[in-house]
Amino acid sequence: MQRQGLIVWLYSLKQAKMLRRFGNVHYVSKKLKYVVLYCNQDEITENMEKLNSYSFVKKVEPSYKPFLKVQYENSSPDKAKEYDYKMGI
Repeated sequence: MQRQGLIVWLYSLKQAKMLRRFGNVHYVSKKLKYVVLYCNQDEITENMEKLNSYSFVKKVEPSYKPFLKVQYENSSPDKAKEYDYKMGI
């Protein structure tokens, strides 16, 4: 089962603990007032709709990490850097 992150922007952090019922709370930013929440990918749209209906939620954004390509093409290492790594610099 694939997991995906949700970034939930809040007006107040008082209700941040309540978000645990939607998935695993990974990170809570006190300064910027957002919560990173991980849940199953097939439940993303339902959770986004439910979270947006709450009055303390500013907005909800999905994480696009599962859709990014991590296999890079033509990524040959730089010869100068490779030499430095062998030297131990």
